[in-house]
Amino acid sequence: MTQDAERKMQFIFGIRSKGVTDTHVLTAMERIDRGQFVTGVFAARAYEDVPLPIACGQTISQPSVVGLMTQALKISPRDKVLEVGTGSGYQAAILSQLARRVYTVERHRPLVKQAAETFQKLNLSNITPILADGCHGLPDQAPFDRIIVTAAAEDPPSTLLSQLKPGGIMVIPVGQSDHVQHLIRVTRTDAGFDYDELRSVRFVPLVEGLEKER
Repeated sequence: MTQDAERKMQFIFGIRSKGVTDTHVLTAMERIDRGQFVTGVFAARAYEDVPLPIACGQTISQPSVVGLMTQALKISPRDKVLEVGTGSGYQAAILSQLARRVYTVERHRPLVKQAAETFQKLNLSNITPILADGCHGLPDQAPFDRIIVTAAAEDPPSTLLSQLKPGGIMVIPVGQSDHVQHLIRVTRTDAGFDYDELRSVRFVPLVEGLEKER
């Protein structure tokens, strides 16, 4: 077995051991090489199950958390998905293997540009990266079957909840501070919204507005 194949096997085994058991999600994470999304001094650590710094003061999430959030969405092949917080583009790339269409919004222009280039290089043609304020979602493309938010809000934003289809699912970290956050799954029902608490997490905060150009 090559060193690369062994590293990939250990990577997937590590994710499985943290509770990611959905075979579709595991296959997607096997197909998408995290190493394509981690550059510079941290490239050597791309296959560790840790969050890593990326440009604009943001992070690429821990792979097991990416897997658990993706699993919690219960995506089907016909779904249209909105991701709030593109970051490196890694989470969107995983989603692209499972959904029909992925729209991903990001407030930092350099991250949108970098992610778009990576998607093009990997031939992931069903992802649309957009520079936008994620707090407002994407009204033009709503409603969505699934919404995933990769930054922590104090409460699930009502604007995003309103863009969820009946029967749709949103997964979002919620918490008042960066020390106490919980991953929440929200399911839209005919009667309103059902909330499930999944686990403790730590994410960067969800910030309103576009990042000003320097």
